[in-house]
Amino acid sequence: MDKTLIKAQRREITEHLIYKHLATKCKDKKNKDILNHIAKDEQGHYNIIKKITNEDYPHYRFMYVWYVFLATIFGLTFALRLMEKEEQDVQEVFGPYKKSHPKLLQLMEDSEKHEMKVLAMLQEQRIEYAGSVVLGLNDALVELTGALAGLTFALRNGTIVAITGLITGFAASLSMAASGYLQSREEADQNEEKNPLIAAFYTGIAYIVTVILLVLPYFLIENIYVALIVMLTVAILIVLSYTFYITTAKDQPFWRRFLEMAIISLTVAVISFGVGSLLRYIFGVEI
Repeated sequence: MDKTLIKAQRREITEHLIYKHLATKCKDKKNKDILNHIAKDEQGHYNIIKKITNEDYPHYRFMYVWYVFLATIFGLTFALRLMEKEEQDVQEVFGPYKKSHPKLLQLMEDSEKHEMKVLAMLQEQRIEYAGSVVLGLNDALVELTGALAGLTFALRNGTIVAITGLITGFAASLSMAASGYLQSREEADQNEEKNPLIAAFYTGIAYIVTVILLVLPYFLIENIYVALIVMLTVAILIVLSYTFYITTAKDQPFWRRFLEMAIISLTVAVISFGVGSLLRYIFGVEI
């Protein structure tokens, strides 16, 4: 028997168990019904492939644990969209069976489109407030990478740069949380379910977490210029991670959004880098 077909069969039963488990843990009735519906479809897929293999096969234990973990930590939408994207590569294994089992390929293609459409109906707080997270994340990356780069050449003392960055970042996080609250109040008429206080919380937390990650290299690395390089690398990794998360969850193109955020952050850092050097020269600061 074709090993790729067996792999596809095992994947279908694994996805059935994942959806079924997540449905039992889901408190939202609408999302629970969606998950149970897809779980039923996945069970049907398994049975269709079983008619070809004439065998029962166990599920993938690691895959089951991994996606349940992702859904718990990062939310249903992200985990399930990621899982469905990976499944697209598996679908081509049904090509050789198109003639002998004509309903198989058509059913799987129709079901895949249906599942992605149903997944788009999932409502999750983490995704609904993604705009608030982006607000805090973007501002922290743009402002702090620039400020820390400028301070690096103006002060040339890692501890002072880190402490200054923390103070600036903490004050700015409160300011951004307030901005997030006011922005959400303005949007309240269009989206009654969006709570301004929760939006402010997401904005503030995203900002302060980003600040901590950016200033950490200055506390840990003695060479201030190495700390600067590490800080910029951390900034790019933050942009990379969040862009991957949000584009996966919202089914959007990755590279365009990633490059846009990365270029903006690095451009501001380079400009601030030059301004810091210029101010140090003009005022003759020596620390």
